[in-house]
Amino acid sequence: MSKKNNLLVAASGTGGHIFPALAVSKEIEDEWNIHWLGVHQRLDANFIPEKYNLSTLNIKTPRKNIFLFYQYIQILMSTFQIIKILKEKKINLVFTTGGYISAPTIVASKLLRIPVIIHESNLIPGMVTKYFGFLCNYVLLGFKKTNLYLKNCKTIFTGTPLRKQFYKSNPSPEWVPKGKGPLLLVMGGSQGAKAINQILFDSLEFLKKKKFRIVHIIGESNQHSFNLKNSKNYVQKKFTNEMAALIQNCDLVISRSGAGTINELIEIEKPSILIPFPYSKNNHQEKNALILAESGGSVLINQNKISKEVFEETLERIFRIKTKNGKNYYEILDLMKKNMENNNIAKSKVEIKKIFNYFLKEF
Repeated sequence: MSKKNNLLVAASGTGGHIFPALAVSKEIEDEWNIHWLGVHQRLDANFIPEKYNLSTLNIKTPRKNIFLFYQYIQILMSTFQIIKILKEKKINLVFTTGGYISAPTIVASKLLRIPVIIHESNLIPGMVTKYFGFLCNYVLLGFKKTNLYLKNCKTIFTGTPLRKQFYKSNPSPEWVPKGKGPLLLVMGGSQGAKAINQILFDSLEFLKKKKFRIVHIIGESNQHSFNLKNSKNYVQKKFTNEMAALIQNCDLVISRSGAGTINELIEIEKPSILIPFPYSKNNHQEKNALILAESGGSVLINQNKISKEVFEETLERIFRIKTKNGKNYYEILDLMKKNMENNNIAKSKVEIKKIFNYFLKEF
């Protein structure tokens, strides 16, 4: 491999940033020497393979308070540390997926005249893409309509790459509750979702009575708040690497609406109830959820409007049994499944690999 093919991947914090970057890295690792830039004490160390040479910055997530401006200054000051890393690793190309680590990485790269590619997976672009995207050689888009918000950027619609497990059929994990009742997959993203966990626990008696089977991915940050014992029809886990198998084999997903989840649901064509995180920047989770809700493949419930009654009524409506020609079926669920087939998704890995190959020819 040429010594010139040195790629820095800057992705950190949440699965929404890390997983697309991992999918791309896996696809191009035979052609590139990959170095990964993350943040100390985040999820990075749990997911990044050792072969990707993880380096971390000791910077903190910006919090909305009177020191917010100072926090942003601290993040941008890490540009000098990143410049040192880029020089030491002899990086020729930078790939990032947004998040606060991306801003200083983009600035450092441009100061050294190193080409930069950023991938924006949300429909409404994040702050870094919005304000720093014009500095990038290319802005890759998860959704076509995102182009409307990035007039000064060189955009390419690629879709959002998923992990390899989502592109093949997977058997249901052995630990999933067995039985004939509908299987619900409840999750809140890589960090969990306290509001979703709470509404599920409030409705557990209803769910047991209706004989639902439940796999509940509770998230790392919520494990201590909710400590229910697993039962015959209810299994709780902090995290799992078998997400594709779970989505493929469940009947309905109940989840937040991060861009990664939206694209996984589209790829697998799985119906869902989406409860967007109400404090996401630019309300991007609600905009993501609307993509599936408007197609009829999902039910969108705002967190400030959800209640035990609304949640249970929604499930009852989706799983109301109809009879046709002597056979029982779920009319609404089947319609949602059909509607999910109408969502188009780009062959993202193929398109993105073409772009990386273009830079290989330039070196």
